[in-house]
Amino acid sequence: MSTSEHRSPHAAQHTPPHISSHAPTRTPQQRIGSGFGARSTAEEVLGGLDLTGRLALVTGGYSGLGLETTRALAGAGARVVVPARRADAAREALAGLDRVEVDALDLGDLDSVRAFAGRFLASGRTIDMVIGSAGVMACPLTRVGPGWEAQFATNHLGHFALVNLLWPAIEPGGARVVSVSSRGHHAGGIRWDDVQWRTGYDKWAAYGQAKTANALFAVHLDRLARDRGVRAFSLHPGGILTPLQRHLATAEMVERGWIDEEGRLANPDAFKTPQQGAATQVWAATSPRLDGLGGVYLEDCDIAEPASDDGDRAGVKEWAADPEQAARLWRLSAELTGVDAFAG
Repeated sequence: MSTSEHRSPHAAQHTPPHISSHAPTRTPQQRIGSGFGARSTAEEVLGGLDLTGRLALVTGGYSGLGLETTRALAGAGARVVVPARRADAAREALAGLDRVEVDALDLGDLDSVRAFAGRFLASGRTIDMVIGSAGVMACPLTRVGPGWEAQFATNHLGHFALVNLLWPAIEPGGARVVSVSSRGHHAGGIRWDDVQWRTGYDKWAAYGQAKTANALFAVHLDRLARDRGVRAFSLHPGGILTPLQRHLATAEMVERGWIDEEGRLANPDAFKTPQQGAATQVWAATSPRLDGLGGVYLEDCDIAEPASDDGDRAGVKEWAADPEQAARLWRLSAELTGVDAFAG
């Protein structure tokens, strides 16, 4: 492990070199040699870090990877706010954890997002880390809000609105916003002519679009926010069986080779544990090795390489790292939600 991992995160909160928010630049997608890997756990990447006095907001922080993220951050001393659609279930799952609080939030309901953000801003607190870990995967066609497709709305638009509404509380000079994407983005880019899937709905293609949106969100947010010292990252956490698979039938998971007929992992070596799956998002939110970097897609606790065309699903596809598409998605998202902290 690099000795720099033992410093307090962002200990040197220097002002980054001035970069115009309109400059068409981005951090290269190349590995930096973090000292961690696919089997590292969230607790391991936090080894030696003291998060006392820092506040993290973790959507979905009471289930699956989000729960492990909350446990790890709280264990390292952070205060963790967990916005939850099922607040009672969240309180039950998080019972016994110190420095953790729950508040109501439904990412598919803009009124709920606005209400949560208003309550948080009224508290006068600042945020050091936002981790967008909540999500829905491969669900049947579902409409939320003003008729939005649920995966695009929940995974992307809800988080877009949340971060923009909370922008006054996001701490300048060191805060990070972490957007949990997925290797599912390899399924395709943004369906610009029909992002809400009015025709031809395919649950996996819709999931892929939503995960591409998560990555593009980080690309453009970083471009807008880095002058203030706020950096954004997206990531693939790895293959992990969690409640995210709740919309999939057992037969479909068997067919995909994930589990056997008895519900056991068909190939345990191909999957991470939830503790390992949470590691990359915790590393993204806290590692000093990422100081001065941003706008990149991560996997296995490192910056990912560009995806190849040989069928290997590792790395990030060009359509999920393109600054022009990221800017276009930002404009569309601002139009749909009516929220843009950077307008004007």
